[in-house]
Amino acid sequence: MGKSQSKLSPEQLADLQKNTHFEKKELQQWYKGFLKDCPSGQLDKEEFRKIYKQFFPFGDPTSFSEYVFDVFDENKNGTIDFKEFICALSVTSRGQLEEKLKWAFQLYDIDKDGFITYDEMLQIVQAIYKMAGSTHRLPPDEDTPEKRVDKIFKNMDANKDARLTFEEFVEGSKQDPTILAALRIYDGLV
Repeated sequence: MGKSQSKLSPEQLADLQKNTHFEKKELQQWYKGFLKDCPSGQLDKEEFRKIYKQFFPFGDPTSFSEYVFDVFDENKNGTIDFKEFICALSVTSRGQLEEKLKWAFQLYDIDKDGFITYDEMLQIVQAIYKMAGSTHRLPPDEDTPEKRVDKIFKNMDANKDARLTFEEFVEGSKQDPTILAALRIYDGLV
């Protein structure tokens, strides 16, 4: 899907229907909108950042949008094509909990080594707090990124090795109402 074309081919549509939670008509509408916003058929990091800024006008979403961009950009070519965009959107908006947890793990595992370290989680949580700005009142035990990450690691790091495996992340996330709420924030939006 590197080159921009005005319509998805029957093969592309069939592939996307198989690999997303969207129906044919929805995919066609999303594609039309994607091409309107990205006539080249590619979304770069700067444009992605601008989109995030529209949704978070009271904070600074720059860092967080870059982390999310890196997860959307599956082939790591520096741009997001329609297939990458719609597959990620499908998971975040309509995916099952397990799919969302896998996606979230990829977001936090910045160096892609199969573990989330304290520092990786701290980078993402700092970016989230920066993005939210001062619009949310937080409980005292979570009012800084460090306190939030300390709390997460205390609850999730079962073997206390200062890194989370996918299994620890999944089990810990299922026990954390804040994480569950965050994973469901986009449910039903699209």
